[in-house]
Amino acid sequence: MAHTDSTHSHEESHGSLKSYTIGFLCSIVLTVIPILIIKNEWLEGTASGVALMIAAVLQFIVQLLFFMHLREEKKPRYNLISLIFGLIILLVIVAGSMWIMMYNMVAH
Repeated sequence: MAHTDSTHSHEESHGSLKSYTIGFLCSIVLTVIPILIIKNEWLEGTASGVALMIAAVLQFIVQLLFFMHLREEKKPRYNLISLIFGLIILLVIVAGSMWIMMYNMVAH
């Protein structure tokens, strides 16, 4: 009896050692940079926050492309649509929380 794996077809590629290595190295760099920025106090205030957010977004993109294989999906983009919907919800929650906290700081 032949074993069939219904979750993965033979045509799907899960990445090569090279792509995993590149993704891993990018992840390490994008983790070390914010640590160094904070530890060595290279940036202060808003610049520090912006640098950390940029590193976080880049880290997120690296994870999606190299480890979640989002760019390699051949079927309808249900995962991408779900991800975008989740990001919109996250953005609304974070922006709303920030707006409420800023309003409360100014009001008192």
